[in-house]
Amino acid sequence: MHAFVRNLISEWRRLKLPTSGTVVIGVSGGADSISLLLAMHEVVALKKLDFRLVAAHYNHHLRDGESDADEQFVREITAARKIEFAVGHADGIEGSDLEQKARDARYAFLRKAAESVEAFAVLTGHTMNDQAETFLINLLRGSGPTGLCGMKAVRPLDEERLSMGEGPKGGTGDSRSECDPDQGAGWREKEESPLLPFAPSPLLPNSSPLRLVRPLLTWAKRIHTEGYCRDRGVEYRYDTMNEDTAFKRVRVRKILLPLLEDFNPNIVETLSRTASLMQDIPNPKPPADEDTLDIADLRAMSPEAMKTKVRAWLDQKRGNTRAIGLKHIDAIERLVKSQRSGRVAELPGKAVVIRSNGRLTYRENNVD
Repeated sequence: MHAFVRNLISEWRRLKLPTSGTVVIGVSGGADSISLLLAMHEVVALKKLDFRLVAAHYNHHLRDGESDADEQFVREITAARKIEFAVGHADGIEGSDLEQKARDARYAFLRKAAESVEAFAVLTGHTMNDQAETFLINLLRGSGPTGLCGMKAVRPLDEERLSMGEGPKGGTGDSRSECDPDQGAGWREKEESPLLPFAPSPLLPNSSPLRLVRPLLTWAKRIHTEGYCRDRGVEYRYDTMNEDTAFKRVRVRKILLPLLEDFNPNIVETLSRTASLMQDIPNPKPPADEDTLDIADLRAMSPEAMKTKVRAWLDQKRGNTRAIGLKHIDAIERLVKSQRSGRVAELPGKAVVIRSNGRLTYRENNVD
C-alpha cells in the first residue's frame, strides 16, 4: 500500500468519519484533487472503506479552451476507473470579485450534486499549503482569531458559505463562502452526465448535516499530492491562473512564502499547525438577543476585550467576519471613543455600524 493511501486511511479514522455511504469528490483536474480521487478509489478497491464515489467537476469557462480540456481530462480519468461523474457549467461569470463568484457557483454545484446522490460528505483536496496560504492572507488582512483558525478538516457544508474567497489554487478546494444552491450562478447539469438519477445510497440519518471534508488538510503537502500522481503514472492539469499575481493568494504563494522559507524551511507545516492551534481557542459569542451594543459597556472594557466583543457581535449580525479586517474594527473603536452621535463606520458589503443614542447599531445595504 502506498504511503499516501495509508496516511489517508489513518486521517479518515482520526476524524471519526463514516466508513460507508456515498461521497462526492470535487475534482478540478489539478494534482491535489486528482490525488484525492485516486487515493479514495484505491481505498475502496482495497476494501478499507465501503464508499460509493462520485467525482464532481465544475467548468467555470474562464480560460478559453483550457476549461473544456480540464473537464475532458477529468471525464476520462473517471471513465477509465468506472467512477460516477457529474459536471456543472458556469453561465457567464464575470465582473468584479471574479474569484469569489466562481467559488460561490462551484460550491453551489458541489452541494447540489451531493444532495442529488444523498451523499453524506463533499471531499476537497485542500492541503497544508492551502492552509498556510489562508492563514497568511487572513493575518495580512488583520483578521481576528476566527480568521486565523484557517480551514477545518471537517465542517457542515452550510458553514462553507461563511468564508472569504481565496483566489486560484489549482484544485476544487478553497475555504468557505457559499451561495444558496438553489440560487447558485451557473448550475447546469450536462444531459449526458450519469449523475442523475441515482439509486439511494447508505448514509447518515436525515438530520445529519452534509459535511465538507478535507482529508488531506493536516498532513499532505503539494509535493505529496504531485508525487503520488507520478507514482501512479497519472498526469494532472495545471491552472494557468495560478501564475496570475493579480490574485492575492498567488502573490502569497509565489512571493511571500518563499521569503518566509528563508527564515523557516518548514514554514508551511508551522503555519498549518498554528492554524490548528487557533481552532482550539474558544470563540466568544454575544447573547443571541444583543441587537445593539452599549457604548458605555464597551468603553469599560480593555481594548482587546472590546475588539473581541465587537467581532463576535459582527459575526452574529453578518453570519461571518471573513471580510472584516483590522481597519474595520479600528473604525468601530473610533465610534466608541467619539462623543458625537450619528457617526458611521462603513463595512464591506454596503453595511454600516451607526453610533446613536449611546449604542452601536448594525445595518445592511445603507451605503449608496
